[in-house]
Parts: sequence; C-alpha cells; structure tokens
Amino acid sequence: MVQGTLEVLLVGAKGLENTDYLSNMDPYALLKCRSQEQKSSVASGKGSDPEWNETFVFTVSHSATELIIKLLDSDGGTDDDFVGEATIPLEAVYAEGSIPTTVYNVAKDDEYRGEIKVGLTFTPEEARDEGFSEESFGGWRQSS
Repeated sequence: MVQGTLEVLLVGAKGLENTDYLSNMDPYALLKCRSQEQKSSVASGKGSDPEWNETFVFTVSHSATELIIKLLDSDGGTDDDFVGEATIPLEAVYAEGSIPTTVYNVAKDDEYRGEIKVGLTFTPEEARDEGFSEESFGGWRQSS
C-alpha cells in the first residue's frame, strides 16, 4: 500500500450563500481526510467570496479515497451555520502527483451553493526495503 502526504492548498470560495442576514458572514473550512480533520482560519467579514490561501498537510494512503471540505459560518455565541460542502475524489492526485488549482462545487441538501478553489499535491513516501543489507547490523562486516 502506497502512503505519503497530501498537501491541500485552500485558495478561496465564490458565490456562497450568505447565512448572515444582517452582515457579511465569517466563513471557515473544515478539511477532513478519513479520521484526520483540520480547520482553516476564519475569513472575518469576507461574506460569500472568502479567500484563505492556506496549506494543510495530511498523512494518507490509497485507502483514503476522498477529501471532504465543509464550509461553515463562524457565529459568536451561537452554533456555527453550515454553508455547504465539497467532496473531492483523490484518485487523480494519486495518479498524477499534483492537480493544479481547480474549482469544485459546494452543495447543501444536494443543491448547488457556490464553489471552492483547491489545489492538491501527493508526495509518496520512499519505499522502505524490508530486507536486511549487510550494513544494517550496526556496521559489522566480514573483514577482507
């Protein structure tokens, strides 16, 4: 099984549904890959078109098939509002090594709610040789 690191560049979003009726919303993203979860900074007052330009790194294997990005609106004192989410399949980045910044649809209740711009890079770990070389025993060698 190939393992490595998945680097996610969260650029920004456009056309999100504004969940704050009296002011611009304060969106942030939760990025989830299998059991690993990371949170972006809050784009305070950025409304429907936030920009983050933040990079996140996940340790992954090919059994991780998708990256889920949930967008929420930070609300002080009350529960944060769910704006929508994007599910990004990872097969292509495993095959290609990197995917340039691409736009993905954000959906809520199976309805289009805007788009998010994300770049992906996968770096495989060096394959480890499980066999023993003659130098793996503390340098002991037969003298010549």
